[in-house]
Amino acid sequence: MMSNSNIRNFSFFIWLCVFITVTVTVTKAEKNEKKKEDLYFKPFNVTYDHRALLIDGHRRFLISAGIHYPRATPEMWPDLIAKSKEGGADVIETYVFWNGHEPLRGQYNFEGRYDIVKFAKLVGSSGLYFFLRIGPYACAEWNFGGFPVWLRDIPGIEFRTDNAPFKEEMKRFVSKVVNLMREEKLFSWQGGPIILLQIENEYGNIESSYGNGGKQYVKWAARMALSLGAGVPWVMCRQQDAPSDIIDTCNAYYCDGFKPNSNHKPIIWTENWDGWYADWGERLPHRPVEDLAFAVARFFQRGGSFVNYYMFFGGTNFGRTAGGPLQITSYDYDAPIDEYGQLSEPKWGHLKDLHAALKLCEPALVAADSPKYIKLGPKQEAHVYYASVHPEGFNLSLSEYPSTCSAFLANIDERKTANVTFHGQTYTIPPWSVSILPDCRNTVFNTAKVGAQTSVKLVEFDLLLASKVLPAQQLARHNGISQISKSWVTTKEPINIWSKNSFTALGIWEHLNVTKDLSDYLWYSTRIFVSDDDILFWKENGVTPKLTIDGVRDILRVFVNGELIGNVVGKWVKVIQPVQFLPGYNELILLSQTVGLQNYGAFLEKDGGGIRGPIKLTGFQNGDIDLSKSSWTYQVGLQGEFLKFYSEENDKAEWVELTPDALPSIFTWYKAYFDAPGGTDPVALDMESMGKGQAWVNGHHIGRYWTRVSPKNGCEVCDYRGSYGSEKCLTNCGKPTQTLYHVPRSWLRASDNLLVILEETGGNPFRISVKLHSARAICAQVSESHYPPLQNTMNADFIGQEGSVNSMTPEMHLRCQDGQIISSITFASFGSPGGSCQNFSRGNCHAPRSMSIVSKECQGKRSCSIKISNNVFGGDPCQGVVKTLSVEARCTSSSSDYFFQNSEAVSSF
Repeated sequence: MMSNSNIRNFSFFIWLCVFITVTVTVTKAEKNEKKKEDLYFKPFNVTYDHRALLIDGHRRFLISAGIHYPRATPEMWPDLIAKSKEGGADVIETYVFWNGHEPLRGQYNFEGRYDIVKFAKLVGSSGLYFFLRIGPYACAEWNFGGFPVWLRDIPGIEFRTDNAPFKEEMKRFVSKVVNLMREEKLFSWQGGPIILLQIENEYGNIESSYGNGGKQYVKWAARMALSLGAGVPWVMCRQQDAPSDIIDTCNAYYCDGFKPNSNHKPIIWTENWDGWYADWGERLPHRPVEDLAFAVARFFQRGGSFVNYYMFFGGTNFGRTAGGPLQITSYDYDAPIDEYGQLSEPKWGHLKDLHAALKLCEPALVAADSPKYIKLGPKQEAHVYYASVHPEGFNLSLSEYPSTCSAFLANIDERKTANVTFHGQTYTIPPWSVSILPDCRNTVFNTAKVGAQTSVKLVEFDLLLASKVLPAQQLARHNGISQISKSWVTTKEPINIWSKNSFTALGIWEHLNVTKDLSDYLWYSTRIFVSDDDILFWKENGVTPKLTIDGVRDILRVFVNGELIGNVVGKWVKVIQPVQFLPGYNELILLSQTVGLQNYGAFLEKDGGGIRGPIKLTGFQNGDIDLSKSSWTYQVGLQGEFLKFYSEENDKAEWVELTPDALPSIFTWYKAYFDAPGGTDPVALDMESMGKGQAWVNGHHIGRYWTRVSPKNGCEVCDYRGSYGSEKCLTNCGKPTQTLYHVPRSWLRASDNLLVILEETGGNPFRISVKLHSARAICAQVSESHYPPLQNTMNADFIGQEGSVNSMTPEMHLRCQDGQIISSITFASFGSPGGSCQNFSRGNCHAPRSMSIVSKECQGKRSCSIKISNNVFGGDPCQGVVKTLSVEARCTSSSSDYFFQNSEAVSSF
């Protein structure tokens, strides 16, 4: 028999053994679980046939969402990916940005916004595939097209042709990226999300500029890419002479007529331009979602298999990453997800419905090798996909998909609605639209019938900026804007040569050869001697001396004796600038500025910046003075840049108080502090009161700003019908191209956020404000002729059942963004309402209880739905008329109801 102490010791021993066993088991389980988590998918191969990509041996028809990871913060990535997936995306696509990853040769950056591994893993963990466009030329309206500027300094280099130095550098970087993806097990055959890669980019557009060298380069680039053993297919976009083992693809507004250069390759649309970029001083582009949906439906109707939206989220050109010349800081691109990460409605919602309709067709699309074409009218046609067997790769029973017949009915007439007969039934198709029939009988979607809500982005006036250096004063109001009468501090940027690192040389040196793109700014300084005879000559002959330059880009500012006398903006424009000199020696300073390096075209390495060609002074008594061979002193950048006035640790600037009555001043630094607005809504700086410059918040470079105004004309009524181009449906005429600048929430703290402004041309910092960007008003308009919600048809066994969709009721869906509820209904009418969002009006036909019924159903909820039915609204208000329900609602934070004081609307299409 054991003693009590022995029993206790034995019990402890047993407990310890159990503890160790359980601990070891749990540890092993955790390791096994971690190992499983590293595999985002069961490993699979990706190949292709003439019809589509083959994912694990099965054809897939894929929707891809373009998101450029450095145009958002890592904190934004998960939400952007989730919203893309909710919108129907199967794939996330991105370029790789060489100059962001290798800012100095051999020194790599894969951190922060450039942590492409983290981004890829987030894509995989979301259950989406990844399309990686390595290039390494990107274009993308990105500075220098993604090339690092140091690349142009390699002896003997010529970009993008059969040039040994370039090919060596290109192979080194592409290999770096492929090897990194392989090491992180991110390829599909490793259980990762990467299913597709791209080498080069739109080279076919410029290939002829390089002659035989271009043709050899294409072949080399393909061989090099394939030699890296990535194990997934490679594409080349806009490359008709792509080698046989590279898929050539389409980039355009419409790709329904595109055919690859081999009938063994699938039809892939690598860039569906759902908007366009904007330049400073130009109007903003807008592509109607009806036309965008039409283009996508036509693409799949005519044999397409993979579409990538360029962009699904555009984002922001933070810092100096914007391309050139003269491209703005915002890269919103009129995308389905806006620059701030919020849904842009109705574009996002309508495309979500389109994608759902296409998914209903996928079993027939993958089973059929080609569609059957049927002419339905002079400008009407059908493409029908039949299959005699149930397609593999779909977890659907035959009872769920009894039919493998899907049809697309198109009306390409730009003006007239068409009634067509198909399979014994009559279908009404609006102009420039496609109707989708997943079972060849029931229409579930038409590209021109938008049932998705419209979101109107409201910008809240938050408090204007307070200075930490000097105390804030009483709250005041001016022009309806809440503000604090407060002080800023300021310091001047010297308009002269300020650094010991300046140098003097003969002749005019090219801008990038001097700056290496470390700064936008390059100072050229020289001395001009003016004799008394010259002064007399000018006076007696009425002559004004002029500075003439053959060509400059992007901005040139001319100073004489410290005074600004002229500005020139443009791309390689000629300069003729009158000048006034004093007797004796005069200081002539030229300030060359880049606003984004050229990102597109042949021979990028030769494009350069600054001053080009002869430069001379005319009108002197003894003839013209050739300054092209004069002695010039060169200074790169601004003093405040290199002393880092924008840094929180900076103590080198001599700040002084700025008084409210101070006159606007050129090349001036300003500083203030502000508290972050409450809540989670995106934050923006309103810079409309300023001229041109750059801004930093807590040391983060927000980007360039410029209140350059767009032309007053050109913004006509937008009609979705007919082919779209970047000059169609323009907006924002007669206004500054951009006034609001995104400040990511992750860059802010609760209080004492440092804002530093570099102002070049003169502005009023007292009017700078912090604003919130949010969809606070939502509208929708749905009629009895709309189709039932796609989620209803996807959840119902309607396919193959006669008339089942027609028996289902259309619905209106309203939804506020996360953290908000529908606080009020400002308009509701069931009948024949007129107008559009924010301008709805009652028609002759109106159900009296419209407002009360909608309010009861929606108010106080984040989302709601209302059936478009006479029964819901207490009977038929007007017999024989197709009724429409129009609603406008307000969304507010569930914890706040004051928002709508002092707010202004910013249109969101």
